[in-house]
Amino acid sequence: MNSLGRVTLLKADFFDRDPRWVARALLGKLLVRQTPREVLAGRVVETEAYLGQNDAAAHATAGRTARNSVVFGPPGHAYVYFIYGNHYCLNVSCLPEGTPGCVLFRALEPVAGIERMAEERGIELARDKKLAKTSTLKKIASGPGRLSEALEITRSRDNGKSLVSMGSDLRIVDDGYRVRGVTVTPRIGIVQSAELPLRYLIAGNVFVSGRTLAA
Repeated sequence: MNSLGRVTLLKADFFDRDPRWVARALLGKLLVRQTPREVLAGRVVETEAYLGQNDAAAHATAGRTARNSVVFGPPGHAYVYFIYGNHYCLNVSCLPEGTPGCVLFRALEPVAGIERMAEERGIELARDKKLAKTSTLKKIASGPGRLSEALEITRSRDNGKSLVSMGSDLRIVDDGYRVRGVTVTPRIGIVQSAELPLRYLIAGNVFVSGRTLAA
């Protein structure tokens, strides 16, 4: 991961706590895909917390199943599911093993491997990437389905994968970026428990998805 400069891999204990704390703390961190040719990375600019069996919108609310077992497992692992028949969503497990909870990655700001990420999304960038418009770059990973496509995330490839292991090709690192402000809003794109203020955004960041009005 030399192309990202000096970074620190997050540890499992970072995720071994309330998903609301994790969702906020993840803002500004880098989600990284290591490919044989290059590093693909995006800065986390938007997350949503899911609180387990007492959260009507959480997959864990119906109890442990083969599909959702990762969110009951050890913290720091990828929970990937297929939604609306056309895209994948990436979450990370939180809390101690046996206690369900997770955080959904909702949007990234592209940082490294931008051309490859755009190609995965079917987006054509300006030949000079410095001239690429923000509106075009935003289409790469501003949304859970978009970011999964950009980083080649699928359930068969990544579900259950550790995001806190140096041996993993999908991991979360800290490059020292400081978040100056956080906006909290109700979750979006769901029906049940949608009013809960569990969506976290880097304030003023143009790469977030959907509306940004605070709760």
